[in-house]
Amino acid sequence: MNPTRSSSAAASTPPASTPAAEQHPASTPAASTPAAEQHRAGNTSPGRGSAAPRRAGRYSRLVLLAGRSFIPLGLFARLPLAMLTVGALTLVTAVTGSYAVGGVSAGAVGVGSALGAPVLGVLADRLGQRPVLVFAAAFNTVAVIALILAAELMAGGQDLDRSVPVLVAAFLAGATSPQVGPLARVRWMALTSRGGRAPDTADLDTALSYEGTADELTFVLGPALVGILASLFVPWLPLALAAALTITLVPAFAGHPTVRAVIRTPSLNAAARAQEKERRSSLPVRQRVRASAAVALPVLAMVCMGTFFGSTQASLSSFSASFATSELAGLLYAVMGLSSAAAALSVAYWPRRLTTIIRWLGSAALMAVLSLLLLLPSTALPMVLVLLLLGLPVGPLMVTIFSIGGVVAPAGKLGTVMTALASGIVAGTAVGSSIAGQLAQNHGYAAAFLVPVCAASALFLLGAAAAVVLQRKTSTAPMPAA
Repeated sequence: MNPTRSSSAAASTPPASTPAAEQHPASTPAASTPAAEQHRAGNTSPGRGSAAPRRAGRYSRLVLLAGRSFIPLGLFARLPLAMLTVGALTLVTAVTGSYAVGGVSAGAVGVGSALGAPVLGVLADRLGQRPVLVFAAAFNTVAVIALILAAELMAGGQDLDRSVPVLVAAFLAGATSPQVGPLARVRWMALTSRGGRAPDTADLDTALSYEGTADELTFVLGPALVGILASLFVPWLPLALAAALTITLVPAFAGHPTVRAVIRTPSLNAAARAQEKERRSSLPVRQRVRASAAVALPVLAMVCMGTFFGSTQASLSSFSASFATSELAGLLYAVMGLSSAAAALSVAYWPRRLTTIIRWLGSAALMAVLSLLLLLPSTALPMVLVLLLLGLPVGPLMVTIFSIGGVVAPAGKLGTVMTALASGIVAGTAVGSSIAGQLAQNHGYAAAFLVPVCAASALFLLGAAAAVVLQRKTSTAPMPAA
């Protein structure tokens, strides 16, 4: 489940030294965004800059900001990433007959994605989104095709030594996966800004609530699509479809007109980085440590979130195997994904007085309490009810942490921070799956369910730390533009 807004960022105008002022250079014309083009056509209210007209509904305003094609394009362009890990597991297990080789291959995809995502984010900040996404789409397509061929060539072999080509291809496929979701969030932050000033918090809340829901839906639909195609046709078909979607949809996303809102040139990037370096070097040591902690806290929170996801998946596999088959775990997990997606959509309508810190603490506390209910069911129906409830705070918490990541991102590094948050989920999922899997194997599913309980509790503790480190920043500073 794998996998950003700040309602507490009020309508304050940032000083010139803040990330907001530096990340949105004046040389980027407002008329380059779809919303600005509509303003010239008379479709936006005077004086609102790139903001959509207030008479539109919350989610219909997103179409006015980004254009009709951006939302479906961004949704389906991120689907291949959701198919990749399960697709590699399914294909390699099917052709080798070894769950061990299949599991290691899926792990290689996850490790590659966790390491590659921040690198792509750094490149997007330095070079712009368009060339990085196009390069990643091309390279990823080649890597996925290589993974299919390498797996077919080692058909029947269960020796890990023979699986090295498969593992290398799987790692490269993960490392080059286009980071559509994080970079889409960067675009929304720019599109909801008005003339380089603070973003419209209502529009940004709505956009990032949608992004959270899109992530949830794709990571529910992706594995389901893999299972359907692999069982009805051939095991390599899901990965082939993922490659086809990547090479067609990701370049289209890269070239969408919304990319003009975040276009960077090397000279502008170098100037922004130099200004930020000079500003940070002039700060007292205590403030520099505080700024570093402000970025580290959301990333650590996403690692804990991923640990929660991975351990819940592994625990549910053991739980479902106790009375049916482990394959039932995917359906049970999807229940939590659906309620989480619905709850993420609701964040756009939450009262503005609920700051990001309050949302973090409240959602994490509710997660910690509700996760204790995982220890109670012994059959499927009660577990479905528990997972429906447990999903309710998950989506809002993810949206909140992405929001804070946008607030604390240094100038010129918004894409880097967004992709680091996403890779934190991937890395945490691997950690959670491993720990819970070992506990389930040795002590049963009840012991394994303690891992998501601990992960949710850690999220609350990190929220308490954020209340100390970030409260002033999120309550007084606006969200930085891309």
